[in-house]
Amino acid sequence: METNDSLAGRTALVTGASKGIGRAIALAYGQAGAQVGVTGRNEGELESLAAEIRDLGGRCQVVVADLAESDAERRVFEAVTSTLGDVDILVNNAGIGSSANPKPVAEYDDDFWDRMMFVNLTVPYRLCRRVLPAMLAAGWGRIINISSINGKIGALHGAAYAASKHGLLGLTRTLAMEVTARGVTANAICPGPVATALNDARIAYDAQRLGRPVAEVERGLTLIGRRLQAEEVVPLALYLAGDASAAMTGQALNIDGGIVMTG
Repeated sequence: METNDSLAGRTALVTGASKGIGRAIALAYGQAGAQVGVTGRNEGELESLAAEIRDLGGRCQVVVADLAESDAERRVFEAVTSTLGDVDILVNNAGIGSSANPKPVAEYDDDFWDRMMFVNLTVPYRLCRRVLPAMLAAGWGRIINISSINGKIGALHGAAYAASKHGLLGLTRTLAMEVTARGVTANAICPGPVATALNDARIAYDAQRLGRPVAEVERGLTLIGRRLQAEEVVPLALYLAGDASAAMTGQALNIDGGIVMTG
């Protein structure tokens, strides 16, 4: 896979950038020369990320926001575009994980279902809708939705998570059908288990449920015998953000240590 040497002249917006995959992607985009708008709930972590990007000579706009709030995505979009200009690259990474409230469907919590759907699916839809006019006018844009392998398979005791990530793939594919002929691509990255605090909680839940040690559960998750690191998602995110990926659209690309071996 050819990645881009430079994203100079591009503006990226990365949600959920405080830590994990979002942080790794935002930093890589800054290193590649893009100016980057980042949002998340933890101001200290976002400012630390912005300082790293600025130390590299890049430009970074921090917008602290909880995207579970009904109008937060509008505020993020307006803050970033007023400072950095039109968004060329949108990475919808913010989301709620299955570990937040794992329950079987028969016992599921309706309010949690609604919140999960809003953050994981409605917010990405709204942000896509906000960035598209400028992308279409420019004849160039990149939309990258961070889904999950649970956008293709179920998630035991995680119905809302799996449903929201399946929905995100449907949004991605429909966008590709609508906008690719005008120079805008839409793709999804489907990671497997990534070593983050959220995934730590999920593994702990599964270990307790199965009566097995955490380390044993973790080793058995993938063919590589471990979880992914956030930085291992970065090369694919760089490729999808650049000119070299113009022929790649409507795809849901697995990076999961061999869990899901079909498209």
